[in-house]
Amino acid sequence: MDLQSILTMLGGIGLFLYGMKLMGQSLERFAGAKMEKTLERLTSSRGKGVLLGAGVTAVIQSSSATIIMVIGFLNAGILKLVQAVPVIMGANIGTTVTAQILRLGDLDNENIILQLLKPASFAPICVVIGAFVMLIAKKNKSKDKAGIAVGLGILFIGMNMMESSFKPLASSPEFMQIFLVLTNPILGVLAGMGVTILLQSSSASVGVLQAMSATGAITFSMAAPIIIGQNIGKCVTVLLASIGTNKNSRRAVCIDITMSLLGAVIFLIAIYAFQGIIGFSFWDTPVNRGRIADFHTLFNLVTCLIMLPFVNGLITISKKVVKEKNVSKIDEELSMLDPIFVTTPSIALEQCRKVMFNMAATVMESYKLSTECLFTYKQDNCDKVRENEEFLDKTEDVLGEYLIKITEQHLVGEDNRLATEFMHTVGDFERIGDHCMNFIDVAEFNEEQGISFSNEAIHEMEYLQRAVGEALTITATAYQEEKESVTHKIGPLEDNVDYMVDILKSNHIDRLKRGLCSNQGGISYVEVLNNMERISDHCMNISTHLHQRLHQEDLDSHKSEVFNEGSDEYKAMTVYYEKQYIDPIKNQQI
Repeated sequence: MDLQSILTMLGGIGLFLYGMKLMGQSLERFAGAKMEKTLERLTSSRGKGVLLGAGVTAVIQSSSATIIMVIGFLNAGILKLVQAVPVIMGANIGTTVTAQILRLGDLDNENIILQLLKPASFAPICVVIGAFVMLIAKKNKSKDKAGIAVGLGILFIGMNMMESSFKPLASSPEFMQIFLVLTNPILGVLAGMGVTILLQSSSASVGVLQAMSATGAITFSMAAPIIIGQNIGKCVTVLLASIGTNKNSRRAVCIDITMSLLGAVIFLIAIYAFQGIIGFSFWDTPVNRGRIADFHTLFNLVTCLIMLPFVNGLITISKKVVKEKNVSKIDEELSMLDPIFVTTPSIALEQCRKVMFNMAATVMESYKLSTECLFTYKQDNCDKVRENEEFLDKTEDVLGEYLIKITEQHLVGEDNRLATEFMHTVGDFERIGDHCMNFIDVAEFNEEQGISFSNEAIHEMEYLQRAVGEALTITATAYQEEKESVTHKIGPLEDNVDYMVDILKSNHIDRLKRGLCSNQGGISYVEVLNNMERISDHCMNISTHLHQRLHQEDLDSHKSEVFNEGSDEYKAMTVYYEKQYIDPIKNQQI
């Protein structure tokens, strides 16, 4: 094999890997979020789970990506292991689709239609059409479709380059000697594992084997153990990615490895026992791309059928290997932000969204508990708010770093806007948590110093507490359900909160003059009012960013550009909130 052939082989492998990655990424962007939602819904039975895993993997061209999505659901508690295992089995079947596509290179017919189906014919057409569409298309969906075509074309061009570099080896005695050694099943399995680990893809390593079959030197006896080894080697990629993940993630990987190892043992015993007793007529017959693809599919399909009835047993084994450990609530929640998702932005952002929802729920709980302490001091409430604040602080740091890593993936379109909104919003949620902690500080100070608010102050503060609480509820609802119509309520309500704070401060000064409130109590009271106003401001920020993303507007624009203060709807809502929260306070003064 001369230098030119070696360079051609390396170039072919490079193009093959790049084409497969480009095609997978384009498919993932085109349907990634839908794929995740589909996985979440359709795991009600084992059969559906297998079909689903196979279908998703066939589309995104990566069993690892599918298993990573499954791990995401396990981390989030959406799926149980018993639901995830069939999907993993299906993913292993789906990963064989690439090899089945590559078998088109074996077509040899004078029929013009079959000739056009040969990779050498349609690969350049895919690249030309796809590249042209990518250059002129304006919509991201169109560019993603073009990326699929370009990726497929490059994949086949790489395959053809590998074939052309391997063909001269057919007459090489040294090359033949190497493959004679690989008739040893153990060495064949190790060789298959090694190539797959090196290329980080079983589809790619099987593709290389298919390209080498063009030499005519690879027989079934050589190919079978290599393919079995390739199916074991693919587990290493997911194994490495699972380092540092939670117990269910590691158990899922453990199950994947166990299935591949058991399948390998069963197949090796069955194949060599049959060969020793009866014998395969095609044992020493050269294999082509089609036969390699068929055996690759057969191995995964039969392994799935054998293992499917023993899902519970596989889970039991995984639980013995990966034992239970005490995990804090914070670590449990943040385990969703696994680094293995970063290279698949749509999935990573969905994980971020779930963590943001947890932040919203935590903030709501902290507000309720901390404001209750302002009226009736409870130590348990204080302890819970501090625990929540620890979660919010750590989440802000971890989520911020995670979002930066996601944005380094060169996001476009909706993913880019979503990541930007999250970066804005995570800080607002954390600040609200800080203000709730300020309420706790005030409550503890009042308890220690024996300070109490006047009845009038408490009555007014209750109305303000309800108004800000409603602002938080509206914000959380709008954020979790992405309801633009709900965000319209925040502007009028926030304006009323500002007005209420001004009224309450004025009333407080009047009470000080009348001697109804102490100076120390007055300091605590003003502190509460200021923090209430800040919380409503942060609610406004969150709703503004959501509204602007949904309308694809500039996230830095002023709120008046988002909420039309002169509209009839805005004025009507303002009047409604005045009657609900401000009028009762004014009537009390009368």
